[in-house]
Amino acid sequence: MRILVTGGAGYLGSVFVPQLLAAGHEVTVLDNFMYGQTSLLDCCHLPAFTMVRGDARDRTTLAKFLARADYIFPLACLTGAPICAKDPVGAQTINHDAVQLILALRSRNQRIIFPTTNSGYGIGEKGRHCTEETPLRPISLYGRLKVEIEKKLLDSENCLTLRLATVFGISPRMRLDLLVNDFTYRAVVDRFVVLFEADFKRNFLHVRDVAQVFQHCMKHFDKMKGRPYNVGLSDANLSKRELCAEIKKQVPDFHVFESKIGEDPDKRDYIVSNARIEETGFRARVSLQEGIAELLRGYQILRRASYANA
Repeated sequence: MRILVTGGAGYLGSVFVPQLLAAGHEVTVLDNFMYGQTSLLDCCHLPAFTMVRGDARDRTTLAKFLARADYIFPLACLTGAPICAKDPVGAQTINHDAVQLILALRSRNQRIIFPTTNSGYGIGEKGRHCTEETPLRPISLYGRLKVEIEKKLLDSENCLTLRLATVFGISPRMRLDLLVNDFTYRAVVDRFVVLFEADFKRNFLHVRDVAQVFQHCMKHFDKMKGRPYNVGLSDANLSKRELCAEIKKQVPDFHVFESKIGEDPDKRDYIVSNARIEETGFRARVSLQEGIAELLRGYQILRRASYANA
């Protein structure tokens, strides 16, 4: 297959693209390298890999490389509420308008697999799992833009969307500002963390499982298209307090304190059902404990906090 990945040098793409190439696909990545990353250098020896330094919002560039694609993965994104609040124009033009441009330019037989976020559920109902039928009530600009463009994608042909849980794990384009990655880094470097909204719950998913679910969707696209799917670890609907307890199992001298000051800009507090994606034969495999162990090894290499989005 011929595959176009916008933002393919980012946190998700840097894990996903090498897997696509290893599986024998032709992959074109369009990325502006806004973080100065070098994450796909190990792919450059492969003739099936095409790297384009450019902007996913540029119509001429996008049209040129979109034309040949069988599958399109729009990963270019200002990811997370903080960076979207900091740059609302960039958030609108990258997270929404650039994806809408893909819809305008692609032919109807070209397939789109789009990762969105389960933060669109906002504040959940205590004791009730959010399913794909649960009303979306995003609070942040990031969540609202993701919900708006997801609806446009699902209203079109040959698209499916993945409402990803909070992702964690080591990537060549590392992020330390994701919750598991952040708390584990603090456990290694600071030996303590101060929690706010300690009992707010969310779901988690390893970055390698994101790459795996993308490929699962390619394999089963015809049966899955036209619908959204929650994707996360079904045994990892955890509060911040519970997450810290999991980290403490591997870092015993990690100390946890609480504060009443501070709030999540997405107000995320929900538990999620991943039953729909699991019914298609996919189940996330990398456990939270395995991911924490991986991070602990990785943080013997990384010792600076510049690996973030904002």
